[in-house]
Amino acid sequence: MDVGIVSYGAYVPRYRITPAEIGRIWGIDGEAMGKGLLIHMKSVPSPDEDVITMATEAARNMMSRCDVDPKSIGAIYVGSESHPYAVKPTGTVVAEAICATPNLTAADLEFACKAGTAGIQMCMGLVGSKMIRYGIAIGADTSQGAPGDALEYSASAGGAAYLIGSEKIIAKINRTLSYTTDTPDFWRREGSPYPSHGGRFTGEPAYFKHIGSAARMMMSEMGTEPKDYNYAVFHQPNGKFPTRVAKELGFTDTQIADGLLTPYIGNTYSGAVPLGLASVLDKAKPDERILVVAYGSGAGSDAFDITVTKEIEKYNRAAAPTVAERLKNTIQLDYGKYAKFKGKIVMG
Repeated sequence: MDVGIVSYGAYVPRYRITPAEIGRIWGIDGEAMGKGLLIHMKSVPSPDEDVITMATEAARNMMSRCDVDPKSIGAIYVGSESHPYAVKPTGTVVAEAICATPNLTAADLEFACKAGTAGIQMCMGLVGSKMIRYGIAIGADTSQGAPGDALEYSASAGGAAYLIGSEKIIAKINRTLSYTTDTPDFWRREGSPYPSHGGRFTGEPAYFKHIGSAARMMMSEMGTEPKDYNYAVFHQPNGKFPTRVAKELGFTDTQIADGLLTPYIGNTYSGAVPLGLASVLDKAKPDERILVVAYGSGAGSDAFDITVTKEIEKYNRAAAPTVAERLKNTIQLDYGKYAKFKGKIVMG
């Protein structure tokens, strides 16, 4: 049977901080750092926002755009590397918040920045085998970066939710595959507040190898070339990496423009590719084709070949804010408020 996206929803916090403001505190040319990373600003969660609240907001937006009964949802997976609880699931809270039935399976997933796309693959398997009628996959993060570390200029917050099913699908997932190796480019030990990374090692043997391999495998499997796709969405830890890998694979700037959000909201980790795809679906038309390749440190890439269906013409996109609307009416923070919001400074 055909399996694909029935609905989707996105969420990005309103607050922003610029690389220049971060650099001002640490005596670094933050503006130059931002230009090097192709990041103009990044999103910041407010003190009362976490992965649970953002995942819930995205899921509610997703449900408001379709007429699916929440009680017909059989699975919910929330992918993140910043779940608010080490022991207590995020997914169960989201399920109750959207009034889903208790007769479902739920789990929190973790695979660095591709945990959300792994959830999509799991839902595809359950729907395709007819074990469930609908499944929800969410990728969301309030990512961490140590004060003064290079990650502080990019680590941000946001997420998107996807309803996967076989009825009234607005985007058919033609094929998915993954490329996975043990490449320790980025990690955070239990109890550590901030992650560590391998510096330049995170580029060639990690991001570029996995994204490039998964994308080429997908095009080989599908018998396609870059010109066969209207859009391409690649994981975006910054604006520089996805732009470079797109060119190496043969994609144009036009093909990646609508899904490239990092310059405006930073790296939302597990939310990066789901948000990029949501931005594309906000504009996509029937029969348009999308290549999506996520990346998670540690390391692996999930690739998807997607075709938009005629059902999207009847889909109620206006029932929830688009990604572009989420990027408007933002509130700029100075470093003091940013540090307070992120818990980098606390009252004694």
